[in-house]
This record gives sequence, C-alpha cells and structure tokens, in this order.
Amino acid sequence: MISVTSAQLSAWLGAFIWPFFRILALVSSAPILGNPSIPVRVKVGLSFVLTLVLAPVLGSMPAVEPGSAIGLLILTQQIVIGVAIGFIMRIIFTAVEMAGNIAGMQMGLGFATIFDPQNAAQIPVVGQFLGLFATLVFLALNGHLYMIEVLAQSFQALPVAPPPYSAAGWRALAGWGGEIFLAGLLLSMPIMAALLITNLALGIMTRAAPQLNVFSVGFPITLAAGFVVLAIALPYFVPLFDRLIHDALRMAMQVLRLANPAAP
Repeated sequence: MISVTSAQLSAWLGAFIWPFFRILALVSSAPILGNPSIPVRVKVGLSFVLTLVLAPVLGSMPAVEPGSAIGLLILTQQIVIGVAIGFIMRIIFTAVEMAGNIAGMQMGLGFATIFDPQNAAQIPVVGQFLGLFATLVFLALNGHLYMIEVLAQSFQALPVAPPPYSAAGWRALAGWGGEIFLAGLLLSMPIMAALLITNLALGIMTRAAPQLNVFSVGFPITLAAGFVVLAIALPYFVPLFDRLIHDALRMAMQVLRLANPAAP
C-alpha cells in the first residue's frame, strides 16, 4: 500500500506551485502573451505546460509549507520576479510605440488615434502601426523563445528561496525604464530629422513667396514626407529592434543576478 505523508505532499505541491506562479506572472505581463485579447484559460494552460516541462530540472525546493507565512512570502516573490521579467520585455514595445507617437505628432497625425487592445487606450495610428510591426519582428526573431529561455535561466540566477532579495536588482529595473525615452527618440530620429528639413524648406518658401498659403500646402507635404521616410526607414528598424530585444534579455538576467545576494 502506498502511503503519502503530509510533508511529502507539501514538498510536491511547493515544487509545482512556486514555479507555476513565476511562469504565470511572466505570461500574464509579457508582450504578446500578456495581451488582454488572449483568454485567461490559454495563459493558465500555457503556464501549466511550461511548469510541467521545467519543474523536473529546477532542483530541490525549500522545505517550507506552501500555506505558511514564509510559503506565501515565497509565492509573492515568484510573482514579483515573473512580472519584472515581463515588464523588462514590454519596455521595448513601449519604446517603439513612443517612437511612432513622436513621429505621428511631427507628421500631423497626432489627432488620428485608434484603440490599442494591448494597453487598453487610444494611441496614434503611427504608434499602433510600429507596435504591430515590432510584434511581427519579435516573433520572426524568435523573441518569445528567447524569453522562455531567460525564464528557465531565472531559476538558476534567482532560485526559489525564502531569504529576501537585494534591492540592487530592483534599482537596475527602475533604471531600465528610462530606456523608453532613449530608444523611442533614437527610433524616431530619422523621421524627425526629415520633417525638420521639410518644415525649414516650407518656411523658406513662405518667406520667398508670401502669397503661398503654408497651411494648405504644408500639411500634405509634411504628411507625404513623413510616410516616404517611414517607408525607407522600416528595413533599418529591424536590426535596431533586434538589438533592443537582446539588450532586454541581458538586462533581465542582470536584474536577477543583482537581486540575488548569493550570486557570484
């Protein structure tokens, strides 16, 4: 007769439930996978499958009762870790959408907005276009697979353990948030430079020919110039976005290592 003690049952439950909540937190907050249009059952099912695959290779878990105070603390820590990794990856998509927002306002399309289901808000159409373009590039470059690989490595860099984590990792995470403005500005720089030249040319034309109505001529020219430069610059966005993806993956591992005081 097979007998199972309560200690063995708690150990088995902890070996599954703690990795499951870290994976579920990542799936719920990561780009693409965390989209509100994806049903919750799909997210839970994907997290369940990933947990079944990763749990046998994660090593021993702390001998802590999952329902105890320390067990709930570990559970909360796993949720925070998963959300942090997802937040780091979502930053790059926010930077691309910010670049589109800046470019759209310079082109005169700041008033043309569309509903974004990812952020549940109205954003300019140029930002939505670049966001969809970044999503396709992310999938084409296997960014989702890299993200799962970082998730698996996170259990070695920051294992499931009851001690509190260092604040150095969370400070690095907060600093990574500033990359939104830097990356967004760099991505929108070609369009901004072209539109600046276009506006200077229109100003010179208006000065040379005062009878020229800049309001009726300037908007179509600025809009056409913005679309032309955007079409020319799109192929060059791919290597930049690829670099942002790898920078985000390295930052995720750096945050995890800094958050672990025992890390080498």
